[in-house]
Amino acid sequence: MKLVIAEKPSVGVALAKVIGANQRRDGYFEGNGYIVSWCVGHLVRMANPDKYDEKYAKWKIEDLPIFPEEYLYELNPKTKKQFALLKKLMQDKKVDTVINACDAGREGESIFRLVYQQAKCKKPIQRLWISSMEDQSIKEGFQNLKDGRDFENLFESAQTRSIADWLVGMNLSRLYSCLYKQNYSVGRVQTPTLNMIVQRDGEIDRFIKEKYYTVEIIGDGITLSTERIDDYEVADQLRNLIDEKIIITDVEKKEKVTRPDKPYDLTTLQREANKVFGYSAKKTLDITQKLYDKKLVTYPRTDSRYLTEDMKEMTKLLLNRLERDFQFDEKSFSSIFDNSKVTDHYAIIPTMSVEMSKLESLSTEEKNVYELIKAKLLMACSKPLIESMTKVIYEYDGFTFTANGKTVIENGFREYEIKTKELKEKILPNLSSGDELVVLDVLIQEKFTKPPLHFNEDTLLKAMEKAGADSLDKDIEVERMGLGTPATRAGIIENLINKGYVERDKKNLLATHKGTSLVAIVADEFKSAETTSHWEMKLSDIASGKFSKDEFIGAIQKTIQKTIDLYEKARK
Repeated sequence: MKLVIAEKPSVGVALAKVIGANQRRDGYFEGNGYIVSWCVGHLVRMANPDKYDEKYAKWKIEDLPIFPEEYLYELNPKTKKQFALLKKLMQDKKVDTVINACDAGREGESIFRLVYQQAKCKKPIQRLWISSMEDQSIKEGFQNLKDGRDFENLFESAQTRSIADWLVGMNLSRLYSCLYKQNYSVGRVQTPTLNMIVQRDGEIDRFIKEKYYTVEIIGDGITLSTERIDDYEVADQLRNLIDEKIIITDVEKKEKVTRPDKPYDLTTLQREANKVFGYSAKKTLDITQKLYDKKLVTYPRTDSRYLTEDMKEMTKLLLNRLERDFQFDEKSFSSIFDNSKVTDHYAIIPTMSVEMSKLESLSTEEKNVYELIKAKLLMACSKPLIESMTKVIYEYDGFTFTANGKTVIENGFREYEIKTKELKEKILPNLSSGDELVVLDVLIQEKFTKPPLHFNEDTLLKAMEKAGADSLDKDIEVERMGLGTPATRAGIIENLINKGYVERDKKNLLATHKGTSLVAIVADEFKSAETTSHWEMKLSDIASGKFSKDEFIGAIQKTIQKTIDLYEKARK
């Protein structure tokens, strides 16, 4: 008999139904050669320092650094009962194989393996690796179970990430809290993210607006404007030199073709849901997870915006199910399939389980996110947006006046877009080079330079994704770029808010006094996006067997030791 362990009860119920484990027991299902049970999130976690030695219950600088020779794990007290059940099932003599059916990614691997290890289970592991909760996908997954040994490196990477976070958090939080008599929390990814917000707020606070001018020539149906002019007298002199009639220097006309964007990965979905609906990153992830559990969309925690080549025929059927008589554009359609750009999971798209009854039962928020995902796939497979761009140019005494016009030739993918604003056309008079234009007025416009904008969740997610990317290898997996991963970024933002380092001001994310103070005292290595991106790259290398866990942990310990020594010298 095979024991299947899912990450949460709802997934366990869905798996049991498909594989025929129909007999309900206390905390599990049984039948057809399977027992199906589940974790409830993280049942096992890393132990706090006082579990190694009681002296660590009090925070003292002289006790630092804390570098355990072996790392201890403990049960989450809230879920001890479920762990006891899983341990009992693993030890059941009729169970010969354990199937890891936790979410197919780094954290899912970790949740299962820690339970498996804590239960001291030695039975063979098989891995269910699916990207959709549809019945067909589950059936195919169970028909093609993978050898658990193939995922040893993925677990090694997950464990290394946990240990690195523990080392940074436990040592540096204690160091800075003791030094500055304030309760501070330092995180491997959290603090560099906070640093970005603090730096942006600082740029805005230090910003001094500068006055500048533009000169505008007003004609019938057209306004031509200069670039920035800093000196008012120059602008005034130019205004007075413009004649009552001018001769157009040049008219540039070109056709602009904008091809549609690719389907969503998690970060892009979170950014656009924030822009369109104002949802936080965490809220979008939670909603998408519910849609996944309801078999309406594919796996949300993905870093890829592409589908695999073998999904072409299914995607054609799906498009016609989503939109009757949908006409896809061959070039756009073909461009979303690329095996080399799909790592653990493909892009987030609707599933074939599209039924009106299911959609009608969704909450407003679930419908909103589902419609975004649906619209994105339809757009990705549609014709491009084609616009006619016109630029009218008038040159006088070294100054260039321009006016820009835009008209839509073909709406293309925008037909399916959930619009935040309408695409505005600007129609200019039909002018050609050498034409005469009657000047109705010449004005000086007083303008001011603008500061950078505060981060909101949309722009912060983008900044986290790109942070430190210049220092990474160009062929690195997208998920490992920047600060955190698509699956963890929402939690990092919420953590900063919950700990009082960042606050929401409408849509903006602002650093608090506490957050600014922490960034001011933390050593550069632990608030640098480049350092964290380098670590993410190494974690990716560990997952693919190219780098050693011990080497990675050793390097972090060395950096922590150096930081502690620096403050020790300063105190002496």
